[in-house]
Formats: sequence, structure tokens, C-alpha cells
Amino acid sequence: MVQLVLLGPPGAGKGTQAKFIQEQFGIPQISTGEILRKAVSDRTVLGNKARVYIQAGKLVPDDLMLGIVTERLSADDCTKGYILDGFPRTVPQAEEFETCLKGLSSQLDRVLYLSVPEDVLIRRLAGRRTCRGCGTLYHLVANPPQVPGICNDCHGELYRREDDREDIITARIETYKAQTAPLIEFYRERDLLTEIDGAGRAENIKDHVFESVRSVAA
Repeated sequence: MVQLVLLGPPGAGKGTQAKFIQEQFGIPQISTGEILRKAVSDRTVLGNKARVYIQAGKLVPDDLMLGIVTERLSADDCTKGYILDGFPRTVPQAEEFETCLKGLSSQLDRVLYLSVPEDVLIRRLAGRRTCRGCGTLYHLVANPPQVPGICNDCHGELYRREDDREDIITARIETYKAQTAPLIEFYRERDLLTEIDGAGRAENIKDHVFESVRSVAA
């Protein structure tokens, strides 16, 4: 069993590396955005509570988000472990999650931090395009479509997401620095952090990620 958290700024490639880990080690990638949407869609008790905040345009409180995450981690597909992508986002969330895991006689095995310079992040995100039809991601330089503006898979239109504009990207990175970056020291102090250079090609980064996962999965 291996229980992981992926840390890194917007554009660091967390989603890509999480999918690699999922395929190689057979453990689920758990994106908090996805499980929150599913809880709301399924109208679970916690999902209905979260819906009230979402419809009011407010952030879901930490205790409620923690409950939704914990509920997801109790699912059968998490018996071999999991990869948390997007949680915790702040030190208070991390402290509450740590307490929750202790109550379950469990603990994290490793926190993988993908470190990427800010200019690389901006370049990556500004060049990103998303298919309106199937959601497949492309990049104008690193992973361009075969036909400009058209998805290879479903032939849907590719568009630039609002949050991939350079001014919004910069604001997202600043928010990350203020709220999420302190988690790096939080987990380093607990001897859980492995820092990985995330500025290269995804396939090369994958090798270092797999090495770190194997070190705790053995």
C-alpha cells in the first residue's frame, strides 16, 4: 500500500504524473475537484452541504472538504493506496488531514513535490489548449494537434481556457505561493518530501517519480 500526495504549482504536470503512477502502480488518482463535483452530483449528504457553498460562490470549508476526501479514501479502490492531487492546499488542511489519518491508524508514505521555475509554468499554461468535445489537453509547442485548432481524437474545437491567460496564470501562481507553497516546508520537516525537477519532458520526469514511489512501495 502506498499513500501519496502530489504538490506543485499550476502547470507543474501533477495530473500527468498522477496518471503515470496510476497506470504503473494500480492506485487511483484522486483529484479533489473531481470528487467534489461527484459528491454534489450524487447528492450525498456531504455533497448537498457543499452545494450550498458552491451555489453561493463561496469556498467549501476545510472540515467539509476533509470529510469528502476521507469518504473517497474509504472506497474499495483505495485499498492498495492512492494519489491525492489538489489536497491539501494549505497548512491547516494538512494538519487536519494528518489528524484524520492518525485516527484511521494510517499515514502518508511520501509527498512528491514537482519543482518548476515560474517562467516555464507561464510558458506551459499559456500554450495549453483544451478540446471542447472530449476535454483532451494539447500544447501549441510540446504537444500540438495534427490539425491546428482541431482535436486528434474527436475532431472537436480546441480553445484557450479563461484561466490560461497570462494575467490569470500569474495571479494563480501568486495564490499558490501564498497558500500552498508553505506545505513544502511542512512536509519537509516531517521527512516526507521528495523534490523532483519538473521542468523537463514528462517521460523523463516520470522515471524520477517512479523511483520515489518504488522506494516506499517496496
